[in-house]
Amino acid sequence: MNSNPTPGRIAAIVAGGVLASLAVVVLAVGAGFTWLEDRKDADGYYMTSAERFATPTYALATESLDIDDDVPGAVSGTVRFDVRGDAAKPVFVGIARTRDVDAYLADTAHATLTDVQVDPFAADYRSSPGFAAPAAPATRDIWAASRTGTGQQRLEWDVQDGDWSVVVMNADGSARVDADVAVGTDLPIVGTLATVGLIAGVLLFAGGAGLIVGGLLPPRRSSAGRSGASVAQPSR
Repeated sequence: MNSNPTPGRIAAIVAGGVLASLAVVVLAVGAGFTWLEDRKDADGYYMTSAERFATPTYALATESLDIDDDVPGAVSGTVRFDVRGDAAKPVFVGIARTRDVDAYLADTAHATLTDVQVDPFAADYRSSPGFAAPAAPATRDIWAASRTGTGQQRLEWDVQDGDWSVVVMNADGSARVDADVAVGTDLPIVGTLATVGLIAGVLLFAGGAGLIVGGLLPPRRSSAGRSGASVAQPSR
């Protein structure tokens, strides 16, 4: 009997190996989202640690945050900013359309955050010159959400489609901004992705294992090919 695997069995083994390898990747992704889900704080937010951001200019702004909601429901959740300024000065934090922030700070020296390194922490800024002191930020009606005051200020903003910038300033619009900032979000999709990833990984692994086992097992012999069948002899 020929025990060499047939082309069909070889194809099943190869396909099973591919599915099993893919399952490992999907399970790893699912495990990663599960780990992230476990990092939520008591309010259900994933928060960074507070880090110091500073500029000798009048304002610190982020680059444009392009939020694209082409797929309904893909963009959801709330973003949280915890900002603590100099104890001697009330701090302002706000988020507005990037075009409105650009117009507000057009003639004002300010710094734009361009990059952040996590470990060790470092922030890179792009400096924009200006000759005019800005109006106190709270007096402008451009903000989709804002907070101002002494001590820690917590700004929460429901994510919306568009181009947005976050601005941190002294509440009176004076120069030399110095603040500790932590950022977080509730990201409700993380729990869903963790569950889907783990279930999909298990199903893929089971399917791959089934194909491999099916390809390795020898085919069952049919009853027609069994030996030892007797043939009746005609009587004389």
